Amino acid sequence: MPSQRGMSLSPFVALIVPVLMVVIGLVVDGGAQVAASRRAERVAAAAARAACDDTARARLSGATVNPSQAIAVAQRTISGSEGVTGDVQVSSGRVVVHTKVVTKTILLSLVGIGELSATGSAEAALVADR
Repeated sequence: MPSQRGMSLSPFVALIVPVLMVVIGLVVDGGAQVAASRRAERVAAAAARAACDDTARARLSGATVNPSQAIAVAQRTISGSEGVTGDVQVSSGRVVVHTKVVTKTILLSLVGIGELSATGSAEAALVADR
């Protein structure tokens, strides 16, 4: 009679290996999404800060701030960052920047999730500090 030793372990291994692959995929690709989220936040903050810095002279001299100039400077900052898209709005003396970064997955693509996106936002006030 042939030995049946180890036969009951096969279904367990067949079940646990895909589960472990998904967990590893969540850790690896989740880490990449967290990094993308930090990058989106960092670029949004830099764009809002650049818009404020560019209009500082006008604000301090009491001149009217040109919103389209602030938007253009922020958009240049966003477009200077590879893989980052975003939009900029000026409203009520505030620059509001929203960014998005899309990152390709490594292991989750095996289960049909090809990319993950992360967003960031920042806001800066266009007021003179005298």
